[in-house]
Amino acid sequence: MLSVAVILILSYLAGSIPASVWVGKLAYGIDLRAHGSGNAGATNTFRVLGWKAGAIVSLVDLGKGLLAAGVIATIRLDALPSGFGFWEVESVVRLMAGMAAVIGHMYPVWAGFKGGKGVNTTAGMLLALTPGVMLLTLGIFALVLFSSRYVSLASLSATVAYPSAIAIKKYGLHADGLDASIFVFSLVLATGIFIAHRSNIQRLLSGTENRIRTFRAARGMRGRGEL
Repeated sequence: MLSVAVILILSYLAGSIPASVWVGKLAYGIDLRAHGSGNAGATNTFRVLGWKAGAIVSLVDLGKGLLAAGVIATIRLDALPSGFGFWEVESVVRLMAGMAAVIGHMYPVWAGFKGGKGVNTTAGMLLALTPGVMLLTLGIFALVLFSSRYVSLASLSATVAYPSAIAIKKYGLHADGLDASIFVFSLVLATGIFIAHRSNIQRLLSGTENRIRTFRAARGMRGRGEL
């Protein structure tokens, strides 16, 4: 159990790295949480600070999930526990590590437990686990984003697409090497992301959600002289 405990702690701490907060304060002298939507995530970074800061934050947030599920999850200080039933233990541990990073991103110990919504970190974790399905999911994200101009709607669409694709691949096409735990945990993560986006869903339904006006490189509020 020591290996699992260390993996979860390190994954949570890695996920807790508040890239948007640190980039905003160190590079621009701005607390991102006091502007825009107030969310400490990549979307608000694009909105407030512009595309350069947004791209950096997006890559860091994605990397946290990749690091947790792809690297930290391989730490072995003792034997992994059994008792996961018909689930494959390695897959379960990698998923647990990724989930710990997502929780860290949403509730970061380094930033007063007020973080982002976990979409990019979740994407990084799932990219480490199932790269093919994740690339398809990212394609759906891009399609919905460019057709609707709603980042939140694109994120929610991708959140639905991933477990759907996993279910089709495993239970419809009977693909080998895809553990059932990935499907189950993807449903849990999807539920968490939907809960985190409940305010966005309300705004989408009421027609008041922020919409991307243009796909030109975002200057942000700072670049437009609004800060």
